[in-house]
Amino acid sequence: MPITIADVAARAKVSKTTVSRVLNGKGELDESTAARVRAVIDELGYVPSSRAVGLARGRTRVVGMLVPSLTWPWIGEVLQGAVDVLETERYGLLLFTCNRGEESMRQFGAQVSAKSFDGLLVIEPEGTLDYIAQLHSRGLPVVLIDDRDTQPAQIPSVGTTNHTGAGAAARHLLSIGRNRPLVIAGPGHFGCTQQRLDGFAAAYAEAAHPIPQERLLPGDFTIASGFEGVQHAFDTGIDFDAVFAHNDLSATGAMQAVLDSGRRIPQDVAVVGFDDIPMAAHTQPPLTTVHQPLREMGEAAARTLLAHFEGTPLPNRPTVIPATFMARGSTTVTAADPS
Repeated sequence: MPITIADVAARAKVSKTTVSRVLNGKGELDESTAARVRAVIDELGYVPSSRAVGLARGRTRVVGMLVPSLTWPWIGEVLQGAVDVLETERYGLLLFTCNRGEESMRQFGAQVSAKSFDGLLVIEPEGTLDYIAQLHSRGLPVVLIDDRDTQPAQIPSVGTTNHTGAGAAARHLLSIGRNRPLVIAGPGHFGCTQQRLDGFAAAYAEAAHPIPQERLLPGDFTIASGFEGVQHAFDTGIDFDAVFAHNDLSATGAMQAVLDSGRRIPQDVAVVGFDDIPMAAHTQPPLTTVHQPLREMGEAAARTLLAHFEGTPLPNRPTVIPATFMARGSTTVTAADPS
């Protein structure tokens, strides 16, 4: 059974009004009494219901957002897009991460139980999709901001075109005569990894340059995996004239390995990433990449949730915002550097 303010009052031997004053920081209270109430609140794990606070207006005007970690380089762009919309409409944001694993999820679950927010935006922390789907089926409005192509049909989602974006990267490399690409993939259990691999490989197969298995290397979206993949190719004599990395971090690692070997970018090896995180335009040379509409995805997800609060049904199919290709110096020799 959920802990109530009456439970706290009974344990602390004070009135419910006194507990309320401690929670709200209002009224003159003896410090020892206030300390005793706070100790009982901690002991019982009581979480005040934001729903009760917002009862007069019918909702909390707070949106929850669950993300894996703020250390992921593209999370900030998605978050900013959502915040821009929410603040404009005078909504607050309650942000949750999974940095501490199960403990983080317990705290998140407590806030769900307390009805601390009206709806939820989610960038799926690994292993939580079934739980999120369960919350949605029980009546919590949820919109998934999807970077993995793994969304269940019953949860509204906003995503992008991984397959098409990777195909554009392949056609660009083909257009500049790069017929032997090395692919540094993302984690195999992410749907976006397969989509990017399929889109890229299909374009090469259509151009009569199918990619052999030896040039398809595993990765994990880190700088280290990009560096190690390219280094492995050099060490084992794999012949390649381009690298397609499944995100910008691994592309950055790949670039470093190419440059450390004494080869030039793009003259000897062209490099393409995926995401277009802010650092991509500032590598040396600037990184050619597939631009994910990260901020636009956050904006669209927030608008979908707010529209639902005003009576618009949540969509029963994904909202898709196309990715776009960004050619920069890692694939194209500039007039200033024709060597």
